[in-house]
Amino acid sequence: MNQSSQGPGTVIVVGSLNVDLVVGLDRMPEQGETVLGESLERHAGGKGLNQAIAASRLGADVRLLGAVGDDESGAWLRELIRADNVDDEGVATVTGPSGTALIEVDARGLNRIIVVPGANGYVSADVVGSSIRTMHGVAVVMTNGEVPLAASRAALAAGRAIGALTILNPAPVLDYREHLVDVDIFVPNEHEAAALSGLPTETDTEARAAAQYFYSLGIANVVITRGAKGAIWASASGVVDVKTFEVSAIDTVAAGDAFCGGLAAALANGYEFADALKWASAAGALAVTIKGASPSLPMRNAVQNLLK
Repeated sequence: MNQSSQGPGTVIVVGSLNVDLVVGLDRMPEQGETVLGESLERHAGGKGLNQAIAASRLGADVRLLGAVGDDESGAWLRELIRADNVDDEGVATVTGPSGTALIEVDARGLNRIIVVPGANGYVSADVVGSSIRTMHGVAVVMTNGEVPLAASRAALAAGRAIGALTILNPAPVLDYREHLVDVDIFVPNEHEAAALSGLPTETDTEARAAAQYFYSLGIANVVITRGAKGAIWASASGVVDVKTFEVSAIDTVAAGDAFCGGLAAALANGYEFADALKWASAAGALAVTIKGASPSLPMRNAVQNLLK
């Protein structure tokens, strides 16, 4: 892969930190039905933590801005991000419980997720904005919807103000219209893209039209991720398909976060956008081959091997 002459910079991630309680089961229950689970595991998760760890494992210098509770879970989450070389100075400790996600994963590797925000609901827009504006050497600012909208909005505005590339992963589906003025790179999955655009995204043609719609709103790069079908990228050069890698999917949790982390890390390390997308696709593909959120986020050498 060709790197551009721009030197490496820091990736700032503004987002959630959660304790993921993952239930493995043969099939999802119908409404009002009880089924027996086959396993229960605890992992670190949250889109902020996942994206930060993903970018760090792929060779980026990463700072995470967010919040944990003053409970045992908060201390555990902080320990884990430090172990992955993520700077946690911008992670506040607030009174109350840390964020928690309840995740069901069926035998096909498909998932359903319920998030209880906890401390993530107290991430301050003022603190996020002022923190980012005082940082130097920032290449990418990336955020999502698992912190208050005012905080993600402040992150994008501050990132734009300091000349960083800004990435919005619009998950969960919320009203992001005010955010878009400061977004350089918009990365929804196909379901989020459909909900936010009001357009269908099931076929290749439909997904391309949805990507073109978001591009027409003034976003320089729109990337709609589509799982095993790859991704669609709309930019000034047109709309193109981004191929994925053939892998055996075990668990799709955090695949989108691995993709976003891979994209941010590659861009921060000076890769051209098309090459950064290959990096992101490889990271996302590898993530579905391992159970859990943070445990599935791949290391740099694994991505390099897949790209070969």
